[in-house]
Amino acid sequence: MPRVTIKEIAQRAGVSKGAVSYALNGRPGVSEATRARVLQVAAELDWRPNSAARMLSGARTATFGLVLTRQPETLGNEPFFMQFVAGLERVLGPRGHALLLQVAHDLDVEMTTLRTWSAERRVDAVVVVDLRVGDPRVPLLRELGLPAVVVGDPSLAGGLPCVWTDDAAAVEEAVGHLVALGHRRLARVAGSADLGHVQIRDLAFAAATAAAGVSALTLHTDFSGQQGGQVTKDLVLGDSPPTAVLYDNDLMAVAGLSALNEAGVSVPEQVTLLAWDDSALCRVTHPRLSAVGHDVVAYGAAVAERLFQLLDGSPPDPVLAHTPRLHERASSGPPPGGPVRPRATTGGRA
Repeated sequence: MPRVTIKEIAQRAGVSKGAVSYALNGRPGVSEATRARVLQVAAELDWRPNSAARMLSGARTATFGLVLTRQPETLGNEPFFMQFVAGLERVLGPRGHALLLQVAHDLDVEMTTLRTWSAERRVDAVVVVDLRVGDPRVPLLRELGLPAVVVGDPSLAGGLPCVWTDDAAAVEEAVGHLVALGHRRLARVAGSADLGHVQIRDLAFAAATAAAGVSALTLHTDFSGQQGGQVTKDLVLGDSPPTAVLYDNDLMAVAGLSALNEAGVSVPEQVTLLAWDDSALCRVTHPRLSAVGHDVVAYGAAVAERLFQLLDGSPPDPVLAHTPRLHERASSGPPPGGPVRPRATTGGRA
């Protein structure tokens, strides 16, 4: 079957070949109405890009890349990235662009993937998540000349374009909420200590609790429900237990709530729990979880918009998407009058 050409698309759409090229490659120079008409005609004609010609000409691929360094079993249980990818697709799909997603077991595999994508011109730009302090991907991307939008704080982005949320301000609000309820022994079940956003939260939590004159303890985990539940039990059933626990994601908070329920510890009567991200998980537990959260789908959409701005030549200024805010629900309450002790009976649902 002969390949559909740009000339045929132009004739069917009633525009020039140049306009078709701009529309198919996601470049400025045509109106959104013209772009939509061209994409519709291309779909009707079952047009496919010629990869070899695209590589020789340096034309765009209409594809953006995202590598997630996660264990597959952990990724499947983590609501944040499912919502984030949905936000990316909300913007990319209507504009005729695809997302090339790959899961890597470690950072070395991710960096090898970026080198391959760059060498083969597989993507126009990449999204970079989970920045480390002194992240080696930042100099690699500069070396490769591969356009990138970093999802993270400007202090971690190394001058690359970034979209970020103000985690430090969100931690301050969370601590303020707990202190206002009367809590004086706070704990935080955090993610991996090598991640930049976790370190930012670490510093903000230490500063906010010190300013409030309350005791604080941070324990780092791998973000999994298994570790989140175990660390919660160790904290709450140990010596000098905290009366409030703040988590770095919803999955650990839900697992912590379930673990305490099995141990016979009442929430919030004996301990207050506060999740992070505010996914749907927080609203289906009993009690429903208070959470620091934001619209993750909108966050992903903002990153996608920044990708198009980057390709259009906009300056690499940081974009503050929003600041996560506190959503108070039934898992928040004042501290108990005495030390936490398991109830005589167990059971119920978290």
